[in-house]
Amino acid sequence: MRQPNDLVTAIDSPVGNIVPTSVLQIGTITKYELLNYFRSRRFFILLGIAAAIAGILTFAVAYYGVATFGSTSLEFYSTWWGLSATFVIIFCAIFFGGDAISGEFQNKTGYFLVGNPIRRASIYIGKWFAALIASLIIFGIFTGITIGNGIYYFGTNIPIQFAESIACCLIYLISIIGFTFFFSALFKSSSMSILVTTILLLFGFNIISALVTNIAHEEPWFLLTYGAQIIGNVLTNPYPPHEVTVHFGPEGRVNFTSYNATVPEGLTIMAVYFIVTAALGLLLFERKEFN
Repeated sequence: MRQPNDLVTAIDSPVGNIVPTSVLQIGTITKYELLNYFRSRRFFILLGIAAAIAGILTFAVAYYGVATFGSTSLEFYSTWWGLSATFVIIFCAIFFGGDAISGEFQNKTGYFLVGNPIRRASIYIGKWFAALIASLIIFGIFTGITIGNGIYYFGTNIPIQFAESIACCLIYLISIIGFTFFFSALFKSSSMSILVTTILLLFGFNIISALVTNIAHEEPWFLLTYGAQIIGNVLTNPYPPHEVTVHFGPEGRVNFTSYNATVPEGLTIMAVYFIVTAALGLLLFERKEFN
């Protein structure tokens, strides 16, 4: 349950007769939004989900043998990370960003904020930072479990490609939170904003990518999930070619073409998604009325 009165009091109360600046207001919003995550237990629920995913993978490695994940350190991290990393990031974005803005409209808690001397941009940015910090904690714990398993089976020989993949994951996390905030600002219903982002991130983008690739025979460069391919691809040695065509059927007449985003392309796609969706989400929030 949200606690708007505590937040409004903290924002509206001057310290030493000094009106809080936008930076201080953002810090206060971030602090109380994080407290809201803990009070509503969503942080601990997602932590349990991430721990369950890591636990299942840990059990699978121990039960079926590490050889099923790879014979080298790079192959192990590639298999483990490829099966789980993007899903953990998507769950973080949905849990912490799916209703960050729409919840203020649906639960009427936004009335306690916008009626006070605080900029809407401070509210939006503060909530975004809270979602990012909470997500980083979950992602950091999951990464620690991954590294712990890698060290147990292969020692401290952690491939540099894994560090590169983590860096790509952080950029993906930033962009995907901006993406979820856009839809959260677009709808006034929490269930609608969460449903749309969940469908797009888990199913919609993948279906669009398959249609564009196999029917239009074009590279799906405009999809966020396409750019996120670099998270797993950097763990492949050598890096997958940009375009792969497979021939099958009678006399090889049927062609199947797949595309792999290059690292610069993937980083650019994710950066553009963050800039555009975060800006549009803020614009929507500033112009939408509480009525």
